[in-house]
Amino acid sequence: MLDTTVADKIADDARVRANVVRLAAAQALTGANSAVIFATGSIVGATLSPDMSLATVPLSMYVLGLAAGTLPTGAISRRFGRRTAFVIGTACGTLTGLLGCYAILHGSFALFCLATFLGGLYGSVAQSYRFAAADGASAAFRPKAVSWVMAGGVFAGVLGPQLVQWTMDFWQPYLFAFSFVVQAAVALIAMGIVAGIDIPKPAPADMHGGRPLLRIVRQPRFIAAALCGVISYPMMNLVMTSAPLAMKLCGLSVSDSNFGIQWHIVAMYGPSFFTGALIGRFGAPKIVAAGLLLEAGAASIGLSGITAMHFWATLFVLGVGWNFSFIGASALVLETHRPQEKNKVQAFNDFLVFGMMAIASFSSGQLLANYGWSTVNMVVFPPVLLGLAVLSFASWARRRRARLEAAMGEFPDPI
Repeated sequence: MLDTTVADKIADDARVRANVVRLAAAQALTGANSAVIFATGSIVGATLSPDMSLATVPLSMYVLGLAAGTLPTGAISRRFGRRTAFVIGTACGTLTGLLGCYAILHGSFALFCLATFLGGLYGSVAQSYRFAAADGASAAFRPKAVSWVMAGGVFAGVLGPQLVQWTMDFWQPYLFAFSFVVQAAVALIAMGIVAGIDIPKPAPADMHGGRPLLRIVRQPRFIAAALCGVISYPMMNLVMTSAPLAMKLCGLSVSDSNFGIQWHIVAMYGPSFFTGALIGRFGAPKIVAAGLLLEAGAASIGLSGITAMHFWATLFVLGVGWNFSFIGASALVLETHRPQEKNKVQAFNDFLVFGMMAIASFSSGQLLANYGWSTVNMVVFPPVLLGLAVLSFASWARRRRARLEAAMGEFPDPI
């Protein structure tokens, strides 16, 4: 019996690691798609929109798609399995590229916004790659699995902006039109990769099991994890979506903007090679706190000047801060639910994160157009302080509960 159990664990580990490789590759290709949207969205928006203040609306529609797709992704994963949800997501990515190209060729701002919304739906599915990597993994391996999948974004940081650089002038005078054709092809490749992922469908007993969602989300750890995710991702997105247009308004070139976005994405995902190990050594709360402080540091750099170097440094530090805070928050979420609760809890967490991110994104264009780049950066500080305060309270509450249970001779609930 022991030998059989050991063999099963080895087989499970091999399956999880194979999935991590595929999910990391899919993350890289999906990230390249989003990089194309973020590198071009505000510039195309400024060209097609009737008002400069609407220039970042295509990027906001992308974020709105992220928020709108989270709960359906969880429902599809729960009913049909994660692989089906992943294939549907890549199909949305293909439509994004084709419709985006058509919108640019025909000068339609509304169709371009629809294209980026579909890109957001694709992105919402891809956000669950990090959680899918932890399916079947041991508790010790989960942070590493999440981190390694996110590391696939390093390739996206190189590929996405370079795709824009190589293709943006291919169909003159329609700037970026061919970039979206290539984006559609990349999404098709991603579809082939995710179709081979070995993740079994949920057992019927797991579809409706577990504790009520309200009970789970009332845990201090979940509140801290969700709030820090709600702060780290939207604040990063607020600055990132404004940066390309702000650089253009400051007289910098599209190449300067592409370079900044490229290294921002590398910084977002590059630390993932060791973020999981850092979480294992120091704990998720400390890594989240470090990430939030780095995001505040990025905003400080943004306030200090408007040269290309200032923009590049802001975007780079911002990316590292997002990596620490978001992966750390994701690891905290994994500690708050049981296996049969994972889809509903993870989907609800992402709905909160990307719902707030959509609000922040829609405000970024107005902030930049009406108040300037400095105001965009100043907005970062109050939420970061709130996140640090709630994170500290959750850690204190957990230690206090452990001491009380130890004093009463009780064993704490691992969840």
